[in-house]
Amino acid sequence: MKILLIGSGGREHALAWRLLASSGVERVWCAPGNGGMAQLKGAECVAVPQGGMKDVAALAELGERLGPDLTLVGPELPLVSGIADEFAGRGLRLVGPSRQAAQIEGSKVFAKEFLLRNRIPTGPLYGIYDAAGDAYSALCAVDWPCVIKADGLAAGKGVLVAANPDDATAFIDRLMVDREFGSAGDRVLLEEALTGSELSYIVLTDGETVLPLAATRDHKRVFDGNRGPNTGGMGAYSADGLLDRELEARILDSLIRPTLDAMAREGHPYRGFLYAGLMLTSAGPQVLEFNCRMGDPETQAIVVRMDFPLSEALDAATEGRLREITARWKPGASACVVIAAENYPGEPRTGMKIEGLAAASSVPDAVVFHAGTKLEAGEVLVSGGRVLGVTGTGANLGAAVARAYEAAGKIRFEGAHYRRDIGAVTQTAASGASHTAGSRI
Repeated sequence: MKILLIGSGGREHALAWRLLASSGVERVWCAPGNGGMAQLKGAECVAVPQGGMKDVAALAELGERLGPDLTLVGPELPLVSGIADEFAGRGLRLVGPSRQAAQIEGSKVFAKEFLLRNRIPTGPLYGIYDAAGDAYSALCAVDWPCVIKADGLAAGKGVLVAANPDDATAFIDRLMVDREFGSAGDRVLLEEALTGSELSYIVLTDGETVLPLAATRDHKRVFDGNRGPNTGGMGAYSADGLLDRELEARILDSLIRPTLDAMAREGHPYRGFLYAGLMLTSAGPQVLEFNCRMGDPETQAIVVRMDFPLSEALDAATEGRLREITARWKPGASACVVIAAENYPGEPRTGMKIEGLAAASSVPDAVVFHAGTKLEAGEVLVSGGRVLGVTGTGANLGAAVARAYEAAGKIRFEGAHYRRDIGAVTQTAASGASHTAGSRI
């Protein structure tokens, strides 16, 4: 198979790495890729059109020119912009939901109203507001903490669990007055906070069959102990026992399958990856939000545990025969530690040379996935906020975490920072202290 992989982050590097591990994959075109993907044997980085990830027509023209057997989309923006429809109209196979179905991530208002309308368990909604003044007024009648969400895509930074009215007002200002995330802040939602443990639960579906992936848990805040601002994700882990069979069956029966059934019933059948950010409450699992693709850095923790050919699963998903695929997982655990650039999640400092990559990659049971990097004159340089996802595996979570940190400790660049508590923090704060298991790139 020859596969076109759209994206440039750690998620895409991990997917390319896993795809190329299959004997059935000859080539992976990475559009645009990054400094790590450029060094994978069998991978080739290709430039994306000038219009970038929103120019789905130009991306489809790239697909026509390259002629892949199928295309896999990593980030949400092309999916929300309708790339699946564009490819389908040209007879090109692509793994991902239609533009209508991708609204489940593209609009938090759409997703919340969909969940409530179809009685799929989720946190109570206080209201939806399209003016800052109305949102301020609504704060007088909420319980604290309160969840505030931007309606549109905001790279994982459009959600806040506000502890008090001052924090809430300041965040509404950022969204609706300062327009920090542009049109994503045209509308905001106020929701009741939930209490419990968060879980990232991702499935692949062809519209009928559901193929669950290994459950993960991520860490969204930039500093240890879940402190500081939200990020696109500072680390994730997966482990045997993170999700028992009884609870997984409940998630599938009460959340995932009803979601897919309702999407089909309402005229936008869902195909591709569906990522449910869940809160495991005392009353049962509830949906915090949905994503229309795989997560980052959850993907890094997932692919290192895969014990089945991902390419065959993707191929089956595009042909409506996912029932033929069985997902098998390596026992034990995995952990991904994200190394970020100076100032992240603010405007990152870039251009620094990264040292120690070979030493880190030589650590047994560790893989270094690139995200915000570029290859220039034979050197790997920092080019984005989340720079690397150092991922370890082991017989248990402790061993996996130790491997990841051993490898991360060998990497150096000016201003580098990462959390030291991946896999150690129990997320029991109000709804989404990392609430985020969603909108991120």
